[in-house]
Amino acid sequence: MKLIWTALGKRNPISGAFAGVMLAVLASGPATGQTAAMTIPATTAKPLSPPILIAHRGASGLSPEHTIFAYRLAIEQGADFIEPDLVLTKDNVFIARHENDITGTTNVASHPEFAARKTTKIIDGASHTGWFAEDFTLLEIKTLRAVERLPQLRPASAKYDGQFAIPTLAEIIALAKAETRTTGRAIGIYPETKHPSYFQSIGKPMEEKLVAELNAAGWDSADAPVFIQSFEVNNLKALHAITKIRLIQLMDASGGPADAGVNGAAASYAAMATPAGLRAIASYAYGIGPNKNLIWDGKAAPTTMVADAHAVGLRLHPWTFRAENAFLPAIYRKGTDPATHGDITAEIQAYLNLGVDGFFTDFALIGFNARKAAH
Repeated sequence: MKLIWTALGKRNPISGAFAGVMLAVLASGPATGQTAAMTIPATTAKPLSPPILIAHRGASGLSPEHTIFAYRLAIEQGADFIEPDLVLTKDNVFIARHENDITGTTNVASHPEFAARKTTKIIDGASHTGWFAEDFTLLEIKTLRAVERLPQLRPASAKYDGQFAIPTLAEIIALAKAETRTTGRAIGIYPETKHPSYFQSIGKPMEEKLVAELNAAGWDSADAPVFIQSFEVNNLKALHAITKIRLIQLMDASGGPADAGVNGAAASYAAMATPAGLRAIASYAYGIGPNKNLIWDGKAAPTTMVADAHAVGLRLHPWTFRAENAFLPAIYRKGTDPATHGDITAEIQAYLNLGVDGFFTDFALIGFNARKAAH
């Protein structure tokens, strides 16, 4: 199961070759005779705030991620917030892509005019070969179209390949404001700064530009319908010094931030997850966005993370709730096909019972109904 979590987490892409590994791991798991109801933690805790529903990259379980279509669909399905991952173009415009390596989420490889721009870069210590957002102007980005990042698991979504343009942050803000007027609900955005240390290193700091764009939208306070999230520490500390917008420290189940050890940044996510680490985070952030396994792995008893975070005033927005067996603990899977949908509803409700203050999901409608039933 560790292989699945490593390759399919919030931060990491999946390769086509990995499909066989997923099937092997799923096939080796426990039989599915157990029911999810038997495994829901008995503990029931109250959140610090009413749980919010965050559409992870839009309705990304149903259509290619980070498109206006995916964001609008998620809003229609009940999302409170839509989540754009932000990277910068050559001419310093924020666009929504999962990574600055746009190889796996656009059709750039099929554009012969851009063939010479394929290159290899070191991003946060790892080598990546492909095409990168920072090497394209916005005008060039707008000639590309989004494609499904996980076609092996989501062939229905892949049918939309080539149909949708890559949105800018400005376009996403405009969508949220328009949908707020149309629906009568407050629709917020939940941007993630992707690889801020890397962008800083190439002369493209993100913090002041992001705050300026949000301020221009009228969003400059803790009451604004915005959260800014990052896996890095100093990026959030810099933001904390220049904005009152709520900040979220992302945490994975292993490893550490790209800026580990820099200016006092924690050496690992494990260190962040301790009571002392959480107290440190509370000095600059409103909450944490932990890998859901840091709260409960679907097997052993839940950890004390919810209680520890709440004790220092931090909200918790765990990630990522996905319907496919490939992303579910064995107790919630149905059969052995990685693409088959298991009981994500029961999984979400288990975390709501543990007192989380919100959650990221690729399936907004399922999340909406699960939250409604749980509360």
